[in-house]
Amino acid sequence: MIGDDALAPGVAGDADLQALAQQRVRAQWLRQELQRHAHQYYVLDDPLVPDAEYDRLFQELQALEALDPQRALADSPTQRVGGKALAQFASVRHVVPMLSIRTETDTTAAGALAFDLRVRRELGLAADDPAVEYVAEPKFDGLAMSLRYQDRVLVQAATRGDGESGEDVTRNIRTIEQIPLRLPCDAPALLEVRGEVYMRRDDFDALNRGQSAKIAAGAKGEKTFVNPRNAAAGAVRQLDPAIAAQRPLRFFAYGLGEVTAPEAGGPDFGTHYGMLQRLAGWGFPVCDWVALATGADALAAYHARIGATRATLGYDIDGVVYKLNRLDLQQRLGFVTREPRWAVAHKYPAQEQVTTVQAIDVQVGRTGKLTPVAKLAPVFVGGVTVTNATLHNEAEARRKDVRVGDSVVVRRAGDVIPEVVAVLPERRVAGAQPFAMPACCPVCGASAVREEGEADHRCSGGLFCSAQRKQAILHFAQRRAVEVDGLGDKLVEQLVDSGAVRTLPDLYRLGLAELAGLDRMADKSAGKLLDAIEKSKSTTLARFLFGLGIRHVGDATAKELARHFGSLDAIIQASEQQLEEVSEVGPVVARSLRTFFDQPHNREVLAQLRACGLHWSENAPAGAASRPLAGKTFVITGTLPTMGREQARELIEAAGAKVVGSVSKKTDYLLAGADAGGKLDKARALAVAVIDEDALKELIDGGT
Repeated sequence: MIGDDALAPGVAGDADLQALAQQRVRAQWLRQELQRHAHQYYVLDDPLVPDAEYDRLFQELQALEALDPQRALADSPTQRVGGKALAQFASVRHVVPMLSIRTETDTTAAGALAFDLRVRRELGLAADDPAVEYVAEPKFDGLAMSLRYQDRVLVQAATRGDGESGEDVTRNIRTIEQIPLRLPCDAPALLEVRGEVYMRRDDFDALNRGQSAKIAAGAKGEKTFVNPRNAAAGAVRQLDPAIAAQRPLRFFAYGLGEVTAPEAGGPDFGTHYGMLQRLAGWGFPVCDWVALATGADALAAYHARIGATRATLGYDIDGVVYKLNRLDLQQRLGFVTREPRWAVAHKYPAQEQVTTVQAIDVQVGRTGKLTPVAKLAPVFVGGVTVTNATLHNEAEARRKDVRVGDSVVVRRAGDVIPEVVAVLPERRVAGAQPFAMPACCPVCGASAVREEGEADHRCSGGLFCSAQRKQAILHFAQRRAVEVDGLGDKLVEQLVDSGAVRTLPDLYRLGLAELAGLDRMADKSAGKLLDAIEKSKSTTLARFLFGLGIRHVGDATAKELARHFGSLDAIIQASEQQLEEVSEVGPVVARSLRTFFDQPHNREVLAQLRACGLHWSENAPAGAASRPLAGKTFVITGTLPTMGREQARELIEAAGAKVVGSVSKKTDYLLAGADAGGKLDKARALAVAVIDEDALKELIDGGT
């Protein structure tokens, strides 16, 4: 709200007063918007806008506050660092605040020159004085972390939080193999190391593939991650360190907090670069791209060099950081509000261009996801010529209201995937129609379906659609399905690309000559694969059902379906209501099953697979009497006398119980064999019943 004193007459003309009022309204909106974005980024790990857009808003607020310094508020985002500690973690007060670094607004080489000029001016250097020495390093896109060592032992790890206090995440950080838990004897007694927790892109992709597999298998509460930064931040803030341990987190050290002073026997580093070398000697990972740079031209060259190799680094960065190398000069320059004067983040441009949407096509992904893609008039963005941009799904295309003929702003999101940022409605051509997802798959003609609560449409012709061919084969041939040993990604790629396999039944029609003609496939290898294909014909109904890749039907659901109905034909003919009578099957799964089996293409593939010789034992529908362990939960550990763990699992599940991986209060029985370890100790501590193989058989024969 604008106070009356701000608009007092006689200070300026009416036009000036009106402009001042508008500036203050804009500044207040910017403060609220930036606080909202900071909360999403620092606290929820779920940013709403790219860093470049946040920086633009932040810089606009700085400029407005500079024009009206008397109205700058103490709680303005320009006066603070970032987020706040989460309630579920203990708060840690940083003895040395973890401040953020100023962002250079000019993302060209001139940005490096401006920083050097500013440093020289503040140091009082003349034009003919020697060039200043800096340390340059990539600006990692991860989660800032402080590691505190006392008596050379890691005692605490804390996030940056608001710069003054953060969250105690020590238990999770201990799971990162790169971080030393104990330092060598030449390290100081008190050492606080600052750095970045991050995730490599290849590890992130593998993590998301694993998450997708869990979701496909019917796991509850699982999700894929948006980007490596959010995956890393989410892992650090897990309440269960066992989950954090499963995430491929890494660490780079780049600075210090509190440390034993030289006069008290601590190290006297002298330079920032020397300090990094000592940290590396004590076992901390330091980025290989850290370099000394003398003078502005060297900084600009470093910015260009890292920019040229950015895509191949293996991890995400959004710029580079320059720091004065001499620590005494850092202390001399000091800080201004929230930022050190002796350092700057020199980002890379988030390039955007305006172009025209020439068409909107629908692409079919490997898993059947239908994605609308804007076909663009060619435009040079982020160093490449862009002709396509994803619209993600129908809801997103409608939300942005992208239409054929529109002028749109295009950005290379993450410098990889071109994305339509916004439409320019004032340039819209007359008669442009809103986008609508087609009713059928554009590749195979099967129905396009969107399940309730989901944003994506999917092709329902999973066994027939050529766009899903490779994924369908790999899923069908995996170990938990019919298992074709030796049939991996590269071989499937060759079989499909050569035209040898168009649908699953073609896999069972392959001949030796056809296989031996493939790249790197000799007669012996081809013979082994044919043997594996022949062996896979004898399977179980549950494995076969799981291998079909029906959405939401994981291996546990497939087992329940097979047990309940006893035969494939009974499942195919079951109504949604009958399907919902099965344990593990609700309305969503029942609808997915019916949609799959109602497609003529899918039923034809099933008939052909049977004709090719795939077979399994079928039984009469199971009754309650055949489920003596219904509702019970088992954990298996150790080596059993006469059966493997998988065999024991199948026996237990056939009796109606479920098998989980860890012991808890909800566990009914621990099936323990020889060399049982920690699970046995935990079961005894929780008073969980411990049984052996003979006792299991008695339970199944006689119930509980």
